Amino acid sequence: MTTSLTKIQATPDLVDQVYRTLLDAISEGKMAPGSRITQEDIAAQLAVSRQPVLQALRLLKKDGFVLDAPGRGVLVAPLDVDWMMHIYQVRSALDSLAARLAAKARFKLAPTLISKGRSAARGKNISAMMSADAQFHAAIYAASGNPLIAQSAQLHWQHIRRAMGAVLQLSSMRESIWDER
Repeated sequence: MTTSLTKIQATPDLVDQVYRTLLDAISEGKMAPGSRITQEDIAAQLAVSRQPVLQALRLLKKDGFVLDAPGRGVLVAPLDVDWMMHIYQVRSALDSLAARLAAKARFKLAPTLISKGRSAARGKNISAMMSADAQFHAAIYAASGNPLIAQSAQLHWQHIRRAMGAVLQLSSMRESIWDER
């Protein structure tokens, strides 16, 4: 007799969930550079214990998104213009290579990717705008046929996302970004 079991839904562990929540808030500008963050406050807001918050903050610190605050807690790290320029230089090289390889393979970009991006740019949801951008680039990277391009871009994605969030908060720049594609 075969037993019928219900599939278990895999969920990210609590530390990862707290990390992603805080990283999203930082990237989307909900937690501004220089904002003080305390374990107690985050734990209370997210209805979790302080332990996963502590671990998530350690990871965010290691990744350069938060810094130790004088006294107690941490601060959201300021955006470092030089660091962002370096990241965008790498992304530009990867994007150029991906686009060249995709064009060589005669890749046709789905028009819905552009229309989705333009639609998101007309709204106020920074997360939707970043998601549209990620989908656009993922399509180009996949079409390149070189899996190392996407892997290399992924190494810096969270920092790119944070810089993108800062830029997208300026409504004057949103739609022109999609016209350049």
